[in-house]
Amino acid sequence: MPYPDRLLADDEEVVRHLHPHWLTIFWPVVFFLLLVGGASFGAALVPAGRQQGMVRLAIVALALLLLLVFVAVPLLRWRTTHYVVTTHRLLFREGVLARRGRDLGLSRITDVSYTQTLWARIVSSGTLTIETAGDSGPTVLRRIPDSDGVQQLLNHMIEEDADRRAQESAGYLRDDDWPSDGGWRSTAVL
Repeated sequence: MPYPDRLLADDEEVVRHLHPHWLTIFWPVVFFLLLVGGASFGAALVPAGRQQGMVRLAIVALALLLLLVFVAVPLLRWRTTHYVVTTHRLLFREGVLARRGRDLGLSRITDVSYTQTLWARIVSSGTLTIETAGDSGPTVLRRIPDSDGVQQLLNHMIEEDADRRAQESAGYLRDDDWPSDGGWRSTAVL
């Protein structure tokens, strides 16, 4: 599902949209399979009698409660966590009921580094640490898929953003705005 265009500026485009690594939802899926299998087996073992329906209903109710807490919540948390790299900024959005977000302008980012354990290298995951100008300290993003690729992409986007800002501050038009005769034209107002 693409990131909503309404949250972007007019000249801003999404370059990469990520969720946390798929291993984040591995254990909730395993727990789902075990819980469904265990609840089905437990309901089948209930002996026939007057209380059979109530006991089976209690097993199903307990299974649903456990599914909600240990499966649905982690899956929703994974699905509602967004890491978006655009042409102008890096956006983080997370939360199911209460939302939290942060936008980092590419011009404010001073350093992007990643770390990977051996296991993270095997599954192509890692942790990104993003340093910005200011007193807020580093932003740490854990379980990022293709963390080394995202780090390289961010460094590339930071360089492109700096070049774009330099051209804009020099007062020159973008390439598609050049006059057809090839002459230089400034957008600076005198």
